[in-house]
Amino acid sequence: MWIHYCPRMNGEWPKNGSRTVHVPPSLGHVQNPRLQVALARLGEFHSRLLRKAVLYPWQPRCIRCMMAAVRGDLPSGTVTFLFTDVEGSTKLLHELGVEGYAEALGEHRRIVREACVRYDGVEVDTQGDAFFVAFPTAPGALEAATEMTEALGAGPIQVRIGIHTGTPLVSEEGYVGGDVHRAARIAAAGHGGQVLVSTSTAPLVDLELTDLGEHRFKDLAAAERIYQLGDGDFPPLKSLYRTNLPIPATPFLGREKELLEVVELLVRADARLLTLTGPGGTGKTRLAMQAAGALAERYPQGIFWVPLAPLRDASLVIDTAARVVGSKNGLAEHIQDKELLLFFDNFEQVVEAAGDLAALLASCPNLDLLVTSREPLHVMAEQEYPVPPLAHEEGVGFFLARARAVKPDFEAGDAVSEICRRLDDLPLALELAAARVKALSSEQIVERLEQRLPLLIGGARDLPERQRTLRATIEWSYDLLAPEEQRLFSRLAVFHGGCTLETAEEVADADLDILHSLVDKSLLRHTEERFWGLETIREYAAERLEDSGQAEELRQRHAEHFLALAEEAEPHLLGGPSAREWLDRLERDHDNLRAALDRLEGSGESQRVLRLAGALSEFWDVRGHTAEGRRRLESALAHDERPTTARAKALNGASLMAGKTSDTAAARVRAEAGLALHRMLGDTLGVAHSLWLLGYAHVEEGDPAGAQPLLEESVRLFRELGLDDLMVFATRTLAWTYFELGDRGQARAMHEQNLARARGLRNTYGEAVTLSSLASIALDEGRVEDSMSLAKDYLSISRDLGDPLETGLSLCGAARTLTFVGRGETAARLLARYETLCEELGASVPWVTRMNEKTLATIRAQLDEDAIAEAWKQGRLLTADKAVALALDDLD
Repeated sequence: MWIHYCPRMNGEWPKNGSRTVHVPPSLGHVQNPRLQVALARLGEFHSRLLRKAVLYPWQPRCIRCMMAAVRGDLPSGTVTFLFTDVEGSTKLLHELGVEGYAEALGEHRRIVREACVRYDGVEVDTQGDAFFVAFPTAPGALEAATEMTEALGAGPIQVRIGIHTGTPLVSEEGYVGGDVHRAARIAAAGHGGQVLVSTSTAPLVDLELTDLGEHRFKDLAAAERIYQLGDGDFPPLKSLYRTNLPIPATPFLGREKELLEVVELLVRADARLLTLTGPGGTGKTRLAMQAAGALAERYPQGIFWVPLAPLRDASLVIDTAARVVGSKNGLAEHIQDKELLLFFDNFEQVVEAAGDLAALLASCPNLDLLVTSREPLHVMAEQEYPVPPLAHEEGVGFFLARARAVKPDFEAGDAVSEICRRLDDLPLALELAAARVKALSSEQIVERLEQRLPLLIGGARDLPERQRTLRATIEWSYDLLAPEEQRLFSRLAVFHGGCTLETAEEVADADLDILHSLVDKSLLRHTEERFWGLETIREYAAERLEDSGQAEELRQRHAEHFLALAEEAEPHLLGGPSAREWLDRLERDHDNLRAALDRLEGSGESQRVLRLAGALSEFWDVRGHTAEGRRRLESALAHDERPTTARAKALNGASLMAGKTSDTAAARVRAEAGLALHRMLGDTLGVAHSLWLLGYAHVEEGDPAGAQPLLEESVRLFRELGLDDLMVFATRTLAWTYFELGDRGQARAMHEQNLARARGLRNTYGEAVTLSSLASIALDEGRVEDSMSLAKDYLSISRDLGDPLETGLSLCGAARTLTFVGRGETAARLLARYETLCEELGASVPWVTRMNEKTLATIRAQLDEDAIAEAWKQGRLLTADKAVALALDDLD
């Protein structure tokens, strides 16, 4: 049953068969206190349902109902909206009793209304214990919020308040637009007594506001910065602050019943693995994404989306998820008992990994899994939810929304309903048809569907009915393309995970105008400078590519292109100002690089496989794809043992991967083999790399004396080759060796020279890590002021690098320094933030762990356990930016 407030019903019951119960919007007209409380409880239940299902109490359909009578008193132009909601009304009802709660509720309404009237606020609507008020000015809204929270402060009722400024449309139905929804969402994220202010309101007021950072809300829109009135201490906002859920390109339409059902299944204790099943194009991903977003409060450690559409290797599923959540030491080890939701999207082509998910659930007691797949996983923990087509009325609404997105003046007619019926109300099919309203009338679309769909459906008897309809719709859209559009559409199927314009032009001979035409027709999508297609459509395009006879040629061109890209990127990946740009570029094309490796392996081009895997080793290391990289490199080495430059490079890569998986013996063996082969081939650069890797392995094995001559030769060769960026990192490793040998003076001198070199090269990463070493040495030598200065520089640079782990390491260095000047409380907060960061990333740096243990021992000498516990609690709530700001302030 759906509950909905409606002033026009005046509390009357709807007609039989309706799924909606209408109740009066305002309890102020109800004199019976017991009825008043009952309706308040009903309103609280309604609010909870709306919050769980990511629906708004003031959605457009609700606005049309509640505000049909035009009001001339509503402010227009730039308007500031204020939303209030009582925190814990159900609990208050039990504590105060019926009579006491009714009295407190009435007093609360009086205070809110008087404050709003005093500052020219217009009461737009009241639902249960919640208010929606519009103000002509932002300062007025803030003054009213201040007055009401102060007046309510001593009483039992506390309200959360959200304030947002915009320019909503005032239609005959009242306020229309996203500003209303945004204000409601901001209010829902707060806590009793807290006033939250949006970015658009903050510059308009001259009051003390606390910056709470950027937050995403349950509607999955882009993050926005939120401010708090005053400096009160409240729990973290109820927002999606740990998630990588993508920002939807279009609003979520319909599916109210299904959304509520999916949310209810997810919160059940006996349904830890929920699989949404159905053919491609039924809207499984969008429904799952919206349900996941609704449950932010249930999963404080995060909700993470794991896209699987480009994968074909089931063994990569867990590795992919580990990379998404930031795990470095195994996914189960990272998650442990965290309250976490993983959303595996498009599981059908890697269904062999179902057992891995079952094992993951068994190891992680508080983990829940949400999966979309065209088929169930068939494991014991699974609860299946078959996703139906849209209800016909929802299908019509969906089609109209998509049609008006491309043609704003599109008029609905009887033909629209017929289009939706013929397309079985499947979202993707409706989207493809709606994209045609620019060129075809609704009647023309119906006529073409009548001519084409029966034939196409009848020709695919081996597919389920809904799948035949969708396939027929894609084929219908394909047949409407011009020949040059059809040709490019099929050629783009060679890409996995999309491509840039330049790559499409080089590999597929793409034309920009034709690409844009395919985007207009919803057969291709364009986001963040990349063109990509839904997997259902890409599969159809791949069939057309096979039929064209050009598939082999295109796959070969694709593999050659991405081999060239990897080898072009390789020299830039370690050090230098462009390293991050190249790493990001390879990350975006990782699925294409995987496909290129698969293609080269399948065609027996083993030397090219070695070249590509070797070139990618630094990328795999820095971006946490270590396990996959090691598998790829070892497989490539096993399939081709010829003594070539490609093999020598792959040996170096395998040494690097082994070292990062704590297999130091294998790291040493691979580095020794790489060194011997590079020397035989006369490859000086390769020799320098091998020496560096071999020296690192010796230090890790506790043999710094054996490492020293290897690293000295590596540094010399990098210098002679003019590769100063690489020399910076090799020199740092050599200085570490001297430190381990007990020659701290030499280690310090080398670090100081290295710092000057890194700054001269604008190698900010090399500068940062060298500052870290110098700050630590300064403390060991009693130079506390020098350490504070170096630690500040390290903090600032690490923050700007955008490397979260390096930022965390800089906080640990700052914490150690601060304990030397009696700042134990701040040091504890910084260590707590680092611990939280390690949990988020799955990182563990042994030497930092040892350093932090010593720092914590010093803190215990300065603070009692209660003070440490409180500081630790506060530190775990800090954002990285706030932690850096705190450290910098105390170091000053």
